[in-house]
Amino acid sequence: MEIGMQTRREMIKTMALSAAALAAPRGGNASESGKKPNIILILADDMGWSDLGCYGSEIATPNLDRLAAGGVRFTRMHNTAKCFPSRACLLTGLYAQQCGMDKEPGKITHAVTLGEVLRAAGYRTLMAGKHHGTENPFDRGFDRYYGLRDGCCNYFNPGLPRPGEGQPAQKRNDRVWCIDGETYSPYTPLEPDFYTTDAFTQKAIQFLEEGQNEDKPFFLYLAYTAPHDPLMAWPEDIAKYRETYKVGYEAIRNARYERQRKMGLIDQFYRLSEPTHAPWNSLSPEKQAEEAEKMAVYAAMIDRMDQNIGRLLAQLDAMGEMENTLILFASDNGCSAEMVTKGYSVPGSGPIGSMTRWTSLGKDWANVSNVPFRFYKNYSHEGGICTPMIAHWPERIRQGGRISERMGHFIDVMPTFLEVAGAAYPSEFQDEPVHPFEGESFVPVLDGQDTPRKTPLFWQWAKGKAVFYDKYKLVSWQNEIELYDMENDKTETWNLAPGLPEIVSGLQSQYQEWWERCGKG
Repeated sequence: MEIGMQTRREMIKTMALSAAALAAPRGGNASESGKKPNIILILADDMGWSDLGCYGSEIATPNLDRLAAGGVRFTRMHNTAKCFPSRACLLTGLYAQQCGMDKEPGKITHAVTLGEVLRAAGYRTLMAGKHHGTENPFDRGFDRYYGLRDGCCNYFNPGLPRPGEGQPAQKRNDRVWCIDGETYSPYTPLEPDFYTTDAFTQKAIQFLEEGQNEDKPFFLYLAYTAPHDPLMAWPEDIAKYRETYKVGYEAIRNARYERQRKMGLIDQFYRLSEPTHAPWNSLSPEKQAEEAEKMAVYAAMIDRMDQNIGRLLAQLDAMGEMENTLILFASDNGCSAEMVTKGYSVPGSGPIGSMTRWTSLGKDWANVSNVPFRFYKNYSHEGGICTPMIAHWPERIRQGGRISERMGHFIDVMPTFLEVAGAAYPSEFQDEPVHPFEGESFVPVLDGQDTPRKTPLFWQWAKGKAVFYDKYKLVSWQNEIELYDMENDKTETWNLAPGLPEIVSGLQSQYQEWWERCGKG
């Protein structure tokens, strides 16, 4: 494979032409009723690739499974391996390195958000949940916003202790919260039954109800914090899984992999990567009990998220909007191996899963959640960046239950939504130049065509970086170079770098050109 400067210039030209074409107003993709489609983007937080029933899990996710059965499951869609850069890519169609969101949560620059471009196209723009930046989404194109502007928080009480309750387990007690144009730090909810997953959904439904009489399509961005730590869930949800994980890491991981194979989600090119978890039998009975309880709470959080998605779907059905709504679900990165041990009131005390105790899942269960891939959140290997993604749109997706192998990235969401909404993409916004978006629309996938990717993809976060082009992926962690054939080795188990130095060099050049184009050189 030869990848030179001329090839790179041609790809940049193709990307520029694509952006210019989409910048022009178009008729959009009106439904059979003549209306523009509604759009819902649902995002999970730190959820592994195999954590949904329709991706092989034992966790009950009937509502997301329903969307998968009537829609498309993607097996090669990618995030950035980290929460806030992924969310920036989703909102802007740019790499985080281009919009000021690659180092730390901050202000989105030289970019427009989905809220801004879709509002200009005549949409009501609504958001509930986590943003993870320093700007209020209400000021970046959303007509309504309720949620956590920050990174993570206590699920039952993100603020100060309430009368008669214990100290909420927290890394910080000043997490920033926004309600439309107002900002609170800390935010202490008054409701004794407050739980972020429930609260975000309730606000999203409220926003939809408020706009029922408006003659406008809507865009809803529902960004959950589940199942990011702290592991906290309602007791009745935890009880469903209390016995499930006592069989240990190996049994759950192997069972998930077999379900993935039997349902046709993966083929022979997804070899099961070597386990990195501890042998379950090497743990003491006390440690086994603790680990099983942690995973039970994690599962309960995903279960609860699915329950709430069911509430949202019921609202769409009641409004008669299900058929004409494109729903997209994904996770912002792979399951996390991070362990939080320090903070304002970490780890706290009380049962695992309760408001007063901070618990993290850890690398052993993360290895299970990300099956069949290697590694976890923060890594540019597939375990860190490959997201389960479901697209559902009854009026457009005619063949439900399909699985797409198209290689994709969160930067593709902006051009896809632009296409289905008939929205214009500006060259500048509020007197600031805007970078052309980087992604490629995956609307053809919704129509049953897995068109090949034309442009390369890039990743960089912390000690990890990667580039994908044609069928090869060059990836590193702490500067250890690995090369994989992603058509024949989709779980990155056979490093080809020593035998293919020309391909390694070509991809390194591609990466360096991208890095310089992002202003990092």
